[in-house]
Amino acid sequence: MAPKTDPKLKIVAENRRARHDYFIEDDLEAGIVLEGSEVKSLRTGKANIAESYASVEDGELWLINGYIPAYAQAKTFGHDERRRRKLLVNRRELAKLWQGTAREGMTIVPLRLYFNEKGRAKLQLGIAKGKKMADKRATEAKRDWQRQKARLLRERG
Repeated sequence: MAPKTDPKLKIVAENRRARHDYFIEDDLEAGIVLEGSEVKSLRTGKANIAESYASVEDGELWLINGYIPAYAQAKTFGHDERRRRKLLVNRRELAKLWQGTAREGMTIVPLRLYFNEKGRAKLQLGIAKGKKMADKRATEAKRDWQRQKARLLRERG
């Protein structure tokens, strides 16, 4: 996974809620099939993938319910804002995703949408298992303890 402050990546949208709601087992990078007006709209940085998910259907991977707003200058050749978009992964990765969702009951969650160093739109997907309420509380308590411990160490020097 790339560091948080990688200057080559331009993050368009991030699903910050995903790490709160799911245990992310594994992640992978997928290309995304876009129309011209969608790419222009993504460059303005107003997309949203918080309510979206990915699904394997008929041997292909699809992003469902991802929101890319209409591009104002593309009047006649615009796009549907919430259309299904095809994701590009190789067969081995697709088989791994299908196996995870079909057999192990996992979910494919989009984590972030970004432009890579070549200027191509990519989507980082996570293979995730849902958290229960107790798991969320335990994660929050652990995070609070780490924060408190760091504060104590800073004070004692």
